[in-house]
Formats: sequence, C-alpha cells, structure tokens
Amino acid sequence: RGQGEAIAKNIMEMSKLEVPIICIVIGEGSSGGALAIGVGDKIVMLENAVYSILSPEGFASILYKDASKAKEAAENMKITAEDLKKLEIIEKIIEEPEEGVTEKTLEKVCTELKKYLKQTILELQKENTEKLLERRYEKFRKIQ
Repeated sequence: RGQGEAIAKNIMEMSKLEVPIICIVIGEGSSGGALAIGVGDKIVMLENAVYSILSPEGFASILYKDASKAKEAAENMKITAEDLKKLEIIEKIIEEPEEGVTEKTLEKVCTELKKYLKQTILELQKENTEKLLERRYEKFRKIQ
C-alpha cells in the first residue's frame, strides 16, 4: 500500500470530481504524478515543459539497457509540449519568452495562463456534469 496505491486512489477520486479540472505542466511532469495530471478535462503546458509517465533516463535503462541514451529515448517518447499537442493529449501550449521564464518575464506568462484559465473555466462550467465526467474518462483512457 505504497505510492502506487496512493496514485491509483488519487486518479480514481479525481475522475469522479463533479467540477472542471484543468491541469498545468510548468516544468517536468513525470513518473506517477504525471498519471494524475492526465485526469484533467484540459491539460495545458508551458512551451518548454515536458510530460511523461517515465523519465527519459528510466525509459533508456529499460528499453536500451543504457541510461546514457536518455536523449534518444526522450526523442522517441514524444514528451514535449509540441509533440503532445500533435498527439491530442494536451489542448494548449502557453508560449514562453525566448530567454525562458524569469522574474522579468513571469508576469507575461502568468497573464497568458490566466486568460486561458478564465476562458476555459467558463466553457467547462457550461457543460452537463455527466458529459464532463464521461469526456474526462474517455480522454484519460485515450492517453493510456
């Protein structure tokens, strides 16, 4: 009854919440915690974030028996925001300044995120609860 059970229980409970769930990946979403992020009605990522259920090093260790092949594994895993948008796992990519998110650029990124959240919450609140839950379940199953 360790971490695996806690993750499974979290997924089960989140899947039944009768309110909209919007998940935001701002850096590196990986391992068991990434599974829970998949329960969201909408998933949004910052442009330079990555999202996967296994780290590239772990993937390389399992598949290639060599953790040093993490770069090759990451490319094959399709874990970038752009890859996941093409695969229809995430709905939106929030652009980041060229220099990345810093103290100086944080406000701009947060403004874009706030705008997306306001609009999306309004859209999701209009949906019938049963349809919302059904669509959430289907979305999560598609990711698996």
